[in-house]
Amino acid sequence: GEAALALIPQVTKVRLGVTVAIFDASDRLLLEKRRDCGLWGFVGGRVDPGESVAEAARREAHEETGLTIELGQVVGVYSRPSDHIAVYPDAIVQVAEVLVKAKIVGGTLQCSDESEALEFFELVQIPSELVPPVGRMISDLAAGRSGILD
Repeated sequence: GEAALALIPQVTKVRLGVTVAIFDASDRLLLEKRRDCGLWGFVGGRVDPGESVAEAARREAHEETGLTIELGQVVGVYSRPSDHIAVYPDAIVQVAEVLVKAKIVGGTLQCSDESEALEFFELVQIPSELVPPVGRMISDLAAGRSGILD
C-alpha cells in the first residue's frame, strides 16, 4: 500500500522468492492457510544462497506440504513494490517472486509448523481471505497467462 511505497528509498534488500502453484490430478490448486496471518496463500519462500529457483521450489514445497513435485511452466515474476515490501525488525525487504506451476509426483500431504491448513481449491472457488498479491496471481493462472512481469 501507500505506507510501503513511502519506504522504498529505505529498502535495504531485494530478495528472490519462489511461489509454487501446485495442482492435483483434478487440476485443483493447493493453498496454505498461513499460521502467521490466518490468510490463504501459495506454498513458497526464499531462494537461499547457492540454490537455484527450481531447487528452492522443490525444497519449499516438500518442507511446507510433504509433497514431491515436478515443476512446469513459469507463469511470471511479480515484484510490484506496493505488494512486495515486507518490514522486518532488522531490514526492509522487497521480494521478487517467481511464480511456477507444479504437479504432484509423490509424498503425503501434511501441514508444516508454518500453516494452519492445506486445501485444494477449484480456481473458481478460491477463498477471499488471501495474502496480497495472491489474488492477482490466481487470476493470471486461471486465465492461462504466462510471461508476466509485474
